[in-house]
Amino acid sequence: MHSSPPSPPRRPASLGPALALLSAVAFGGSGTAAKPLIEAGLSPVHVVWLRVTGAAVVLLPLAYRHRAAVRQRPGLLLGFGLLAVAGVQACYFAAISRIPVGVALLIEYLGPPLLLGYVRFVQRRPVSRGAVIGAGVAVTGLACVVEVWNGLGFDAVGVLFALGAAFCQVGYFVLADAGRRGERPIDPIAVSAYGLLVGAVVLTAVTRPWNADWSLLGGSVTMNGHQLPALLPAAWMVLVATVLAYLTGVVAVQHLSPPVAGVVANLEAVVATVLAWVLLGEHLGTPQLLGGFLVLAGAFAAQTSRPPADRAATPVPATPAERAVERAPSAAPVPTAATATGTADERAVG
Repeated sequence: MHSSPPSPPRRPASLGPALALLSAVAFGGSGTAAKPLIEAGLSPVHVVWLRVTGAAVVLLPLAYRHRAAVRQRPGLLLGFGLLAVAGVQACYFAAISRIPVGVALLIEYLGPPLLLGYVRFVQRRPVSRGAVIGAGVAVTGLACVVEVWNGLGFDAVGVLFALGAAFCQVGYFVLADAGRRGERPIDPIAVSAYGLLVGAVVLTAVTRPWNADWSLLGGSVTMNGHQLPALLPAAWMVLVATVLAYLTGVVAVQHLSPPVAGVVANLEAVVATVLAWVLLGEHLGTPQLLGGFLVLAGAFAAQTSRPPADRAATPVPATPAERAVERAPSAAPVPTAATATGTADERAVG
């Protein structure tokens, strides 16, 4: 008599969207925390180095706990650090040194539509119509949020750097999703921890932090007319806008499909704009409010869309228990966790 293996606990349907939203909110606060430090005298690239390196140090205990991941998937961890951490940051700041911030943001957040194309035509996985419509609506709204028409201009090198940031953003979602696939899936915490460590090493070589005046962190900075210790926005930028943002973002991708998580991530720009309005006193115009509504509508359309009918295009490798069942001599079929509840990928592709 054969007994079926225990089914894994079902994840709440709302967990993926909630984590993706939390990640977008956390990422969105990075600019608001960074601006007072930049105005106090730190260069933007040194603020980025502080952000990434500080987060890597905080996650060192978790990296040590998941050290086996280095032997299991070294290429994935290296790629995540190079693309999702160092690549996005370096390309974005190189872009805004040549083109307006709004234009750079809009081009960078072409990442979700590019991701849809990668999933559909490179990975040959189905993409829902809701995800495509949601991405288009969200990008249109994003153009309003950043008021792209106020900085229209063409600088070929700047545009190429911004496109580089967009492609690196695609790498963030693809590699985060790849961590749960294959015969050696790794914990998303390991992906975040080692990705930030790799990113910190790369950014150290690029930004040369020893040239910065770090004594500024012992003083105070000004935020919307109020004085506060410089360590306060620095700590927020490291702990919330980086550690929390990456941890929740990578886990969200593994609960949702990469295309859906990518569209929800567009909310980061809306959160950044609202926080700048509330905490920095920056004005929000009617186009920005309308754009924020469109981004929210696009994200909602994407994450509530039904998976396409063709789910068989993305088979998930059988677990050791399932392969053992297939080799069993019994003529009676044995139900498995995958046949009982459907694979996580089948429930998530959207």
